[in-house]
Amino acid sequence: MAESSEECRRLPASASADELKRELQRRVNSIIEDADYSIEDTDEAMHCLSALKELKVRPTPPLEYLCPLSHQLMKDPVVLASGQTYDRLFIEKWLNKGSRTCPETKEVLPHSDLIPNLLMRKLISLWCNDHGIELPDKEEQGIIPESDRYHFNSLLDTLSSNDDVLEKMKAAKLVCILTKRFPPLRAFFEEDSVAVTKLLEPLMSGNVNDHPKLQEDLITTVMNISLHDPNKKLIATNPIVIPLLVESLKFGTLETRSNSTAALCTLSSLESNKCIIMKAGALEPLVKLLDEGPLLAMKDAAAAIVSLGVVKENRSIAVFEGAVKVIMKKITDRIPVDEFIIKEDTSDKSKEHCIAILHTLCYNDRTRLQEMWRDESVNGTIANLALNGTTRAKRKAKEIVEQIDKYFSGS
Repeated sequence: MAESSEECRRLPASASADELKRELQRRVNSIIEDADYSIEDTDEAMHCLSALKELKVRPTPPLEYLCPLSHQLMKDPVVLASGQTYDRLFIEKWLNKGSRTCPETKEVLPHSDLIPNLLMRKLISLWCNDHGIELPDKEEQGIIPESDRYHFNSLLDTLSSNDDVLEKMKAAKLVCILTKRFPPLRAFFEEDSVAVTKLLEPLMSGNVNDHPKLQEDLITTVMNISLHDPNKKLIATNPIVIPLLVESLKFGTLETRSNSTAALCTLSSLESNKCIIMKAGALEPLVKLLDEGPLLAMKDAAAAIVSLGVVKENRSIAVFEGAVKVIMKKITDRIPVDEFIIKEDTSDKSKEHCIAILHTLCYNDRTRLQEMWRDESVNGTIANLALNGTTRAKRKAKEIVEQIDKYFSGS
């Protein structure tokens, strides 16, 4: 009995239904035929039944998620030179045997390099998550495999040293996609001090607007990697980054301007970055984008202005650059920008943002208060918020109304 028990226990987790049935039959026969059957027999019979049930209800993965060699769900999919995708463990075994052909297409391979198929890995991970299946996912664990690191660095080398613009554009697009879809790759820039400079080298060698699509992908990548908190200081203190973001904010395509704004907004969340961004002249183009940009860009511009305005010295600059005039115009025109509209029936959070901006910029500025007083005399927007807003919004609105009354009650 002991030998039979050990045999069942040695069945791999990937045992087929036929293997499990044969083992179950052996266990059941032992239980039926032997009056003194062991507890191990019943335990292993139950184990086999449980495994068979799991196989029965287990969802069948799409064929493209299975390795052509192992016929199992791929844990680390890689692309061979033939363009076929395999699980790394099994294709490496194939190659280590001296094979120099693709198992599927039979074509001779020009090289044996394996490129991580990050998109396939992510798709498999999402499928497993949806179906309650555990599968080790290096991306989700925050681990960057050495092969992935090598491939990613080769893309940055293409951006920094290759003279072929088309090759640069391909590399920029891929880096942009990877840093968006696979957050752990953003940490690569934290680990490599020259990676950011490599990334932006194409924008330093001439007019940043010579190749709009290239510029757009590179600026979007900066936005992606700025979401990784340890990168925020690294990016902002690199002397080339903020000036390029500001220049792209002024002269790039609409998509580039929007993503430059989003990057500046994210970077400005770090206190030490606020002055760096202001000194680079970011506020003027931010206000301009707030005035004329599409809705999403307006929101990012508004959030960036609010964040920069936390530093007291920055508030007068914001007023000088026309932030208050634009804000009041948005309110008057009822443009649905979450950070500014308080006339519309929008979220309480949006109204709080709006009144907080006005309070920060104008509370002690008589000239700007006069602009609000004129609008308030017609619409009563702030007074209405002082009566009907959230606790925070009421407090800010009430203080503004009191200041307006203090300065202009006799006007």
